[in-house]
Amino acid sequence: MAGSSHGHGHTPAAWTGVIISFIGFCVAGAFMVMAQPIGFWAGMVLILGGAVVGGIMRAMGLGAKQAPLKMSGAPLTTREPAGVES
Repeated sequence: MAGSSHGHGHTPAAWTGVIISFIGFCVAGAFMVMAQPIGFWAGMVLILGGAVVGGIMRAMGLGAKQAPLKMSGAPLTTREPAGVES
């Protein structure tokens, strides 16, 4: 859906949450390969921390504004059934 203009994820809250979670993913992956469970779980905490920080920032108003989606194109239903004659 490259043509959608809903602004999905283009907010400071989304970027911050994803960046923190990505860093946590990298930390957890590196420590998993090094067989260090403490570092792995620290990375997992960072991943969850990214979600919490993103949620807090969204609550502070830095997330996307909730607006109803507009329907484009023809309506899904018609007023009369297909077999009705006028």
